[in-house]
Formats: sequence, structure tokens, C-alpha cells
Amino acid sequence: MTAPANDRQTRPVATTADANELAAHYISVMDSLLDVIQQETELVRAGHLKRAAELEQTKTELSRLYVADTLRLRANRALIDQITPQTMPELVRRHNDFRALLQINLTVLATAHAVSEGIVRGVSGELARKAAPSTYGASGRANAPSPRNAMPMAVSRVL
Repeated sequence: MTAPANDRQTRPVATTADANELAAHYISVMDSLLDVIQQETELVRAGHLKRAAELEQTKTELSRLYVADTLRLRANRALIDQITPQTMPELVRRHNDFRALLQINLTVLATAHAVSEGIVRGVSGELARKAAPSTYGASGRANAPSPRNAMPMAVSRVL
């Protein structure tokens, strides 16, 4: 009989088999998370934001497992280094590769966020300009609309 998932995630590493099982699970979760992150990156780059958002639940669950395994590895590092000295350097190398790919994903997401924010600000500014009365100041130039008089804007997230 195997231990429940929560017990397996918290029990200390005691044997070589435990260390190998933890390392294998960590690598499996990391690879699955990388697949989801790469799919998300490609979808966001292609402008398929709704399809990218559908990956959120899977990404969240894999991230939770990844953090749990990382904490368990950190808590048992000394023992793992003693019983399987080749394991930790390999896991550290794979983690560094993972971080590099994650940085690409975060850059793509930040770019998409900045672009969408710029579009929303531009639309909001244009709506405020059109809603404001056209008046001229003492210098004969058109007065800019006051930010205090800006109308609220509603955005539908359903497309």
C-alpha cells in the first residue's frame, strides 16, 4: 500500500529509495510544469489569451506540487547528499534550466500586460477627451480634459 499524497509530501527522506522517489517526482512535476509554461508562452505570444487562461488551474496545481517538493528537498538536503550524492547536483542543474525558461515566460506575460494596459489607457483617454466639452483657455489653445472629470470605463472580460 502506498502512502497518501499529503503524507508522501511531508515525510522525511530515510532511504535511498525515498531520495530517488522524491527526485523522480520533482523532475516529473518540473517537466509537466515546464510543458504548461511553454504552452502558455506560445499562446500569449500568438494572442490567444483565453486559451492561455485555461491553463491556469493546471499550472496552479503543478506549482503547488513543485513548491512542496522543493521544500521537502531543502529540508532533507543533508541526508540526500549523504545517501545519493549525485542527485542534488542534477536537480540543481535542472532547476536552473527551469528558472531560465520561467524568465522567458514572465517576460512574455509582462509584455502582454504592458501592451494591454497601454491599450486600455489609450481608450480611456480618448473617451475622456470626447466626453469633455471643447473649450479654449486664455491663450487661445484648447484646454485639456481634467482627470477629475474622467468618466469610469467598464471592460467586459468575456469575448
